[in-house]
Amino acid sequence: MDFDLSPEHILLRQTIQDFCAREVEGVIEEHERERRFPTDIVAMLGPMGLLGVNIPEDEGGAGLDTLAYAIAIEELSRSWGSLGIIVAAHTSLGCGPLHLAGSPEQKQRYLRPMAQGHVLGAYGLTEPEAGSDSGGTRTIARFEMATNGTGDHWVLNGRKRFITNAGQAATYIVTARSGARDDGTPEISAYIVPADTPGFSVGRLEEKMGLHASATGELLFEECRIPADQMLGGRGDGWKTFLKILDGGRISIGAMAVGIAQASLDAAIAYARERKQFGRPIGTFQGVAFMVADMSTEIEAARQMVYRAAWLKDQGRDYGLAAAQAKLFASEVSQRATNNAVQIHGGYGYVEEYKVERYLRDAKLTEIGEGTSQIQRLVIGRKVLDLRVQ
Repeated sequence: MDFDLSPEHILLRQTIQDFCAREVEGVIEEHERERRFPTDIVAMLGPMGLLGVNIPEDEGGAGLDTLAYAIAIEELSRSWGSLGIIVAAHTSLGCGPLHLAGSPEQKQRYLRPMAQGHVLGAYGLTEPEAGSDSGGTRTIARFEMATNGTGDHWVLNGRKRFITNAGQAATYIVTARSGARDDGTPEISAYIVPADTPGFSVGRLEEKMGLHASATGELLFEECRIPADQMLGGRGDGWKTFLKILDGGRISIGAMAVGIAQASLDAAIAYARERKQFGRPIGTFQGVAFMVADMSTEIEAARQMVYRAAWLKDQGRDYGLAAAQAKLFASEVSQRATNNAVQIHGGYGYVEEYKVERYLRDAKLTEIGEGTSQIQRLVIGRKVLDLRVQ
């Protein structure tokens, strides 16, 4: 086994680190304080290929692999969690469904501008009464035949909640109930909804615990009419599509968790070397040194789990179990690491002057997004038990 990154992956990591040091670090505090979306920064990512890292070149992307995408999200999140989640949601949840299920015409019209960074994408799945229970979707899609010279349409009515990039995206992929199956279960289909579609609007934006510069909000559909050719994939295929998308999305959230955790470790190491108590650096005390040792060990383990899940996906192998395990472990490692970083900083860790309190707040999302830790355990348990009985 060769655990060395390729020269291309190393160059990508260094390029993002340089970009963040040059363009990002100086604006984070202002944007976080004002809860302002970093429009200018995001616009710079498109020409760099960072808004379509793992999308094929013939679909407008950079044509790199999943491991490169994981590295990109890790490094962006290491600098700024808000930027990491913006790019992850756009790429995994916005571009991903179109790459997976889009027709050639849909890819040309919607995916290419997104992958090239001209517009942002978002994914509308979660609802007020349907989070982990995505089968509880209440948004309805009603089919209307062509009349008076108009083509066939779908009419959407419903409400989505906790949607990343809400109000910033130009293209939304949303799920809705398009009917019922023979067994009585809901038929879930996916639809492409441009932001300027009549009947579609963005509701309130959330005031969140962390990730203050990212936009999270409601999507409202009131007799929202879209042409029939804006169904994504076949009728009733939305369920299968979103399950595959969530598997890939878990890799990106795992990478985000690793990036935030690494940032907290970097800060803890620097502080433990500089801060003196009782006449010597606090890092020389066993209590602090052991915390740093645990952080370092767990972060490296989490990183390798994320990279392995990405590698499996790139090999065309089943990666669902590995992605769920990586996301679960990395997100909980991130919570422990950021909490330890605050503890090492003592009182300074609790004030906004130091970054570690932001890392702690931002890391919490990784235990919730793309399936909570409890849902990950459910997914892992079912997969492992199925493997054992085969």
